[in-house]
Amino acid sequence: MRRPSNLDKCVVELSKLLGERLSTSAAVREHHGHGVSDRRGMEPDAVAFADTANEVSRITEACHRHNVPIIAFGAGTSVEDQVAAAQGGVCIDLSRMNNLVEIRPQDMLAVVEPGVTRKALNQALRDTGLFFPIDPGADASIGGMAATRASGTNAVRYGTMRDNVLALEVVLANGTIIRTGSRAQKSAAGYDLTGLFVGSEGTLGVITELTVKLYGIPEAVSVAVCPFPSLVQAVDAAIGIKQLGLSVARMELMDTVQMQASNAYSHLSHPLQPCLFFEFHGSPAHIAEQSEIAGSVCKDCGGTEFTAAEQAEERNRLWTARHDAYFAATALRPGAHAWPTDVCVPISQLARCIQETAEDLEKEGILAPICGHVGDGNFHALLLLDPEDADEMARAETVSARLVERAIAMGGTCTGEHGVGLGKMKYMPLEHGPALSAMAALKTALDPKGLLNPGKIIPHDYVVSIL
Repeated sequence: MRRPSNLDKCVVELSKLLGERLSTSAAVREHHGHGVSDRRGMEPDAVAFADTANEVSRITEACHRHNVPIIAFGAGTSVEDQVAAAQGGVCIDLSRMNNLVEIRPQDMLAVVEPGVTRKALNQALRDTGLFFPIDPGADASIGGMAATRASGTNAVRYGTMRDNVLALEVVLANGTIIRTGSRAQKSAAGYDLTGLFVGSEGTLGVITELTVKLYGIPEAVSVAVCPFPSLVQAVDAAIGIKQLGLSVARMELMDTVQMQASNAYSHLSHPLQPCLFFEFHGSPAHIAEQSEIAGSVCKDCGGTEFTAAEQAEERNRLWTARHDAYFAATALRPGAHAWPTDVCVPISQLARCIQETAEDLEKEGILAPICGHVGDGNFHALLLLDPEDADEMARAETVSARLVERAIAMGGTCTGEHGVGLGKMKYMPLEHGPALSAMAALKTALDPKGLLNPGKIIPHDYVVSIL
């Protein structure tokens, strides 16, 4: 990693601006050099803790003037090395920008700073009858969730961050502050700049404020679990339920290995078979009807026992296996390095993609439970590895590459919700072809010096080729 030539001058300038909120300590830099996957820790040269959008603007302008890379950092929960400082530079930590700017219940929206976490937002909404539905699992920051275009278990009903961000305040590479979108629910005025920045992973600008949609808390909630003899039968049931248009809020799939892990970790007794987990939202009468129809579909597809629950305690017991899936999976191999990966395919290809992936993992001797958001064709494999075993790590890389290639060949994508970062960047040409040059052109137009989270999403050759 090459150290920026004008870094010292930039650090001196930022120290005058931020005082003790500009850190070059080894511990702080190490903490900001990786997300939860910790595969490629790359430390920034300095960490700037910003309090306001104006400070972000001044930090960015100084870095731009001194040609120093800029990496935005939220809660550090990304899994594809989005926050690794691939070329050194200054990391802007946005966690102190955690104010709820405004909650507008009648408009069903909230305006928040990027450091607000999803749990904090929902806690603030508890007396309004509204909630923010995007749940990627971790208590991620709203700004980070927008930057990576996060989604999660509720996406089958409420969509992803792309569908739930109405407007943004963004600091561009040269420090200019712009606003995109509005508080209106739709617009036909000009380019969709909001959509452009959502999912850009800090490579086009630094998000400093977000206007997000809110939803009414459902009158009633019901959950259900159903095991199946095979993955194919489970996915067939999911397809049938989607085709009927049932108001399912969550529809999750866990394979046999994950069920074994979850039973052991959470002291449960689910059958050691692929299982579908459901959650229905609506009025009591409506969800009872929806649950009954879903149960019939599952039975027709070979489901062995459709277990439903409406009381909170029973709901939590049934849903525990999915909530604790990550921790249960890592407990299968204590001390192992957990390497999460995801792909998304058309739902008609989901069973085949999962089955072939499971066979590939078994062939290569890689332990990796699988679970997925079956309602939208997205699934995850958590590879449990010994980082000191070079052969095992090489086999894991091979399996991961084949998984992505398989998904793309099926008309899918290299990532449904984890994002690209460094981890999936090498697959972008395969997935996007000539369209990647258009993305590179946008990157160069908005960030001509290539300072915003450099080395992410767009391979270097594509950026160079359009200059």
